[in-house]
Amino acid sequence: MSRPLATALSAAFHPLLVPSYLFYIICYQLPGVILRPLMPDRWVVLAVVFVFTFLLPSLLTTALHWFGQVESLMLPDRQHRPLPFLLTTICFAAATFLFQRERHAFDPLLTHMMAGMTVAVLLTFLISLHWKISAHSVGVGGAAGFLSVLQMSALSGESGVWWLVSMILLTGAVMSARLALNAHTSAQVWAGLSLGISVVIGFGLGLTLG
Repeated sequence: MSRPLATALSAAFHPLLVPSYLFYIICYQLPGVILRPLMPDRWVVLAVVFVFTFLLPSLLTTALHWFGQVESLMLPDRQHRPLPFLLTTICFAAATFLFQRERHAFDPLLTHMMAGMTVAVLLTFLISLHWKISAHSVGVGGAAGFLSVLQMSALSGESGVWWLVSMILLTGAVMSARLALNAHTSAQVWAGLSLGISVVIGFGLGLTLG
């Protein structure tokens, strides 16, 4: 894979953008998966997710960079990752709390998704205290795992198959991109994938049993 393509994939599918993509698919591309809010009001869901999982974490990381706490916004060094990841975890948790507090307006699946993402980010933060796991792989792996759970639960219908296949291919491409950029070792990339999928499976089982 060429370096420009790898860079583009890494930027377009940054871990902080993946939640917005996934919530868009659930809200607008898979009819019947969620019931609340109704279609005309689902922009509110995307707005909440975008603000709390991308905009706020990005601004906080930019502030850390401005004050000299991190050397680069791309966080290439493990030593500079824990604090931004901790702040990101708090932002994700705030979104989960908001969905839960307004549960009369939001489908329970949305809260479940946000809670799972929060746990994945928390575990990524904890692991990053000692080891540089691939957050990109955690993000795309979790998204692919979640679409797999929906498909196995027969919730996403025929259209869900194509989104699942696309996400699996995208996951492989993003993992390859991280390796092509020498941003991670193979072990770090596969560990990220395993973490993302494991969290989704755990929450999927909890949703089924619940």
